[in-house]
Amino acid sequence: MIDLNFIGRLRNKGKIKKSFTNAKMSYLRRIRWSVSAFYFAMGLSFATWASRIPDIKTTLQLSEGELGTILFALPLGQLVIMPFSGKLVNRFGSHRMLVFALLFYVFSLTNIGLATQTWQLSLALFIFGIFGNLSNIAVNTQGVYTEVLFKKTIMSSFHGMWSFAGFTGALIGLAMLAFNFTTYIHFLIIAAVVFIMIVFNYKFLIVAKEKLKVEKRKMFTKPDSALIWLGIIAFFCMASEGVMFDWSGIYFKDVIKVPRALVILGYTSFMITMASGRFIGDSLILKYGRKTVLQISGIMISAGLFTAVIFPYIIPATIAFMFVGLGVSTIVPTVYSIAGKNKNVSPSVALTTVSSISFLGFLLGPPVIGYIAELSSLRFSFAFIGIFGILITVMVTKIKAIQ
Repeated sequence: MIDLNFIGRLRNKGKIKKSFTNAKMSYLRRIRWSVSAFYFAMGLSFATWASRIPDIKTTLQLSEGELGTILFALPLGQLVIMPFSGKLVNRFGSHRMLVFALLFYVFSLTNIGLATQTWQLSLALFIFGIFGNLSNIAVNTQGVYTEVLFKKTIMSSFHGMWSFAGFTGALIGLAMLAFNFTTYIHFLIIAAVVFIMIVFNYKFLIVAKEKLKVEKRKMFTKPDSALIWLGIIAFFCMASEGVMFDWSGIYFKDVIKVPRALVILGYTSFMITMASGRFIGDSLILKYGRKTVLQISGIMISAGLFTAVIFPYIIPATIAFMFVGLGVSTIVPTVYSIAGKNKNVSPSVALTTVSSISFLGFLLGPPVIGYIAELSSLRFSFAFIGIFGILITVMVTKIKAIQ
């Protein structure tokens, strides 16, 4: 459970005196904006890396298989830190861990821009993955806390800020390419922007204490079954997401064969609809229910990927990637929101459990795409990932925890 007495402490300190209800709502909105800013900073950092993947591939002269192997390093770093992420957030507080992890996240981003050899890129991505996962658990814990304060579903809008940042990062990437900025300078500019955002918003993060019903737990215990199934759904979604992040630019370059200036078009179209879907996702869930929205989302993922494979031309492929963006938009926020309210474990531990499964999608998806493309073709590998959307729809239908 969450201790929300920090609002009362602020009032006692004189920061909230008269008209407490109005002042409280104003302060809560400031908290929401601050948490949103951290989601945005994370999305901007990741999108900045993703926008330069085709350039990095060309600079280091990597084949699809080699790139797939190197991409394995990022989710591997996430996976290595996962057993400790929830415990670290519990121990030091999500507010402290978020600031610490995000600072090192953007620092490791700049190191990626310095890589001139494959082992350097792999190491930089591994470290990038470690701090990315710590930031992810901490920021989503803050998101759960904030959602409790507002007493309504707002998690999708937080992830919408992450996706909007991805779109922003893609546009910045286009501009950097147009003006011939090097990868390192590009990453350094983004790191400076994120640092400024942290400075202006860290004071408004929620300081909360989690009170667990069970004080002592065995080192190895059976995870909550509901969290396992939620994690599997998120696994299929994040595998699809990861493929779009890491391979959409390559797909447009090698399969659609667009000019260099339009290589990011597929990624940009995906991010636009992903962000849009997340900003309207909360209202759609309120109107139609979680189960219906998630079922339709799975269908859209499959329809989009299959369309891009069947019609490898710039207009249908762009529209297809927009469908994939809409499809993945609400799945992870909804899953995280459900998991964070689990009554058996704390939000950070519940999110770690789900993330440990779901991020295997990031771990396996992009490398698998590379290996399949090496053996057959990139189009066939995208068709393989397209099956995941169908699996999401089927699983959502059968899981009772999703209403």
